[in-house]
Amino acid sequence: MDQLKWEEKYSLITKDLAEWLGDEKLKAILKERDLKIYWGTATTGKPHIGYFVPMIKIADFLRAGAEVTILFADLHAYLDNMKAPWELLELRTQYYEAIIKSMLKSIDVPLDKLKFVKGTDYQLSKEYTLDVYRLSSIVTEHDAKKAGAEVVKQIANPLLSGLMYPGLQALDEEYLKVDAQFGGVDQRKIFTFSEKYLPSMGYEKRIHLMNPMIPGLAGAKMSSSEEDSKIDLLDNAASVKKKLKKAFCEPGNITDNGLLSFSKSVLFPLLKDDEKYLVPRSAEFGGDITFGNYEDLESSFAKQEIHPGDLKGAVEVYINRVLDPIRKEFANDGKLKSLTSKAYPPPQKQKPQPVADEVVPSRLDIRVGKIVEVERHPDADSLYVEKIDLGEESGPRTIVSGLVNYVPIEEMKDRMVVVLANLKPANLRGVASHGMVLCASVDEPVRAVEPLRPPVNSKAGDKVIVEGYESGTPDEVLNPKKKVWEKLQVDLVVNGSGIACWSGNPLLTPSNENLIADKLRNVSIK
Repeated sequence: MDQLKWEEKYSLITKDLAEWLGDEKLKAILKERDLKIYWGTATTGKPHIGYFVPMIKIADFLRAGAEVTILFADLHAYLDNMKAPWELLELRTQYYEAIIKSMLKSIDVPLDKLKFVKGTDYQLSKEYTLDVYRLSSIVTEHDAKKAGAEVVKQIANPLLSGLMYPGLQALDEEYLKVDAQFGGVDQRKIFTFSEKYLPSMGYEKRIHLMNPMIPGLAGAKMSSSEEDSKIDLLDNAASVKKKLKKAFCEPGNITDNGLLSFSKSVLFPLLKDDEKYLVPRSAEFGGDITFGNYEDLESSFAKQEIHPGDLKGAVEVYINRVLDPIRKEFANDGKLKSLTSKAYPPPQKQKPQPVADEVVPSRLDIRVGKIVEVERHPDADSLYVEKIDLGEESGPRTIVSGLVNYVPIEEMKDRMVVVLANLKPANLRGVASHGMVLCASVDEPVRAVEPLRPPVNSKAGDKVIVEGYESGTPDEVLNPKKKVWEKLQVDLVVNGSGIACWSGNPLLTPSNENLIADKLRNVSIK
């Protein structure tokens, strides 16, 4: 390893990254010595198979002779909307350390070349705390909120803890004494925040290395908080099969395909030198087929030569092969089994009974609708008058929407939309409106509005529920005096993955699919 030239180390470090900042500095350091890198992970939900993506890259860093520090960011986990309760913080940090070490061993990454650090080991020191105060005196609320937009859980009324998060991550670079920080491309805003503010404190600007983000099983970003989007590292073979069966895998679609992305980023790099990627197929469909590189697999799937079911079968075999050593280690070690159950206790099954007039999202009658007619309002330049089919025997409803300045009329015709159907009818400039088209909306820095998009297989009249609030009956008409809609609307947002949520819980159609905003992120739904 020491015999590698600096150019070879540079190639290994930057291989397959989505982006890196500080290229000249990176080259200059490698000409003189090996790089010092840190990768941090907030100890929140259970790590999933997506964590193999940074692990594969950490193996590249080690092959390039880099000194790598893995930070278990326990304090960050608490600050991010208390995703890790204080009383579970230490247990979850222990779990993360155990499971990540097990992952690294399963793919033959030597642990003796890694340094493991816990955030609270130094983040509670006098020096670090004083630097947090110093940083808070120069960071604007705008910059702090913007930096955390893709990483910190977004809520209608942001907590101060979430605004502190990017600053602490920036200071970690100085206190870990590294040259570079590694993370996903979703961390980019935090990285540029660090590059802006650390020099203002007299500290060095670091290099930033960014991995591409791979889609989850549902098609959006893989997330610990979205159960169906990921496979847990301790999931048994039956659970892996069940989740892969439900995974989004549209024939010929190579863009939003978590199975292809995982194959590219993890499974192909883990193949032995003389091994090829095997896709098992029955004889009637041509028999087994192998691929020597990812590009050929992608091309074959794009041409629909590989059926989604066959790809799922191949990925299932390889995932189980990777997970087996981890599952066995935890199954055979009583201390690890106990740690898992204590760090992630099962949720309480018994839910409190709803009280009369409780303001819960099940009171909203949200449905998928199809615009069958649309015209400009005769007396209001900014309004459309639409006839929207909501699957009712009485026929399409008339609904007035202020979308003229945001969606061309030709794009409104035959469009599938999401409608709040139990508002009290309102007279808008002489036309009675019997509902509201729900849209992602932001006022600053430039006002933008985008109708939510139902999944492609939706039908007019499909009911939309909020996950976790499936029971309950919508009000026949929301009483405007009790402001039920207004109270619920403040927690309706489009998250960083473009998924419509209420208080962090996704809105789902009968097919258990998400409502999406194609462009806007981390904004309100109105």
